[in-house]
Amino acid sequence: MGGLTGLDAFYNLRVMQPHGYGQMSGARLDATFAALADPTRRAILARLAAGDASVAELAKPFAMSQPAISKHLKVLERAGLISHTLDKQRRPRRLEAKPLAEATEWLERYRDFWEKSFLRLADLLEVLKAKQEKPSRSKKKGKQS
Repeated sequence: MGGLTGLDAFYNLRVMQPHGYGQMSGARLDATFAALADPTRRAILARLAAGDASVAELAKPFAMSQPAISKHLKVLERAGLISHTLDKQRRPRRLEAKPLAEATEWLERYRDFWEKSFLRLADLLEVLKAKQEKPSRSKKKGKQS
């Protein structure tokens, strides 16, 4: 019960290092997931996946003020998920896919874990199902006495 083994310490170090795997820093990954945690921001990203849009266009489907939408846009910009350009009087927002691709890459590392877990669960369910289908020998012996 005393502390971490060498392997545990190495694993913890790799997990906690900002650049442990892939190219995405821990702070950027945190910002991406924090931005994606809000349904309004996810809806904005979904809209921008269809093409660039102005703040007014992005605000239209929401029952909130333009300043409130602007706050959401600032969060998305700080996370690197959107950018804006100057187009005459408009400043259309554009989806930036790289942080999403990096977050997906980070999540993909856990796919193998979940697939193996689901396979083990399926195997266990098959064993339990087979046990239920077999008549119990103890019940047969009990009826004969």
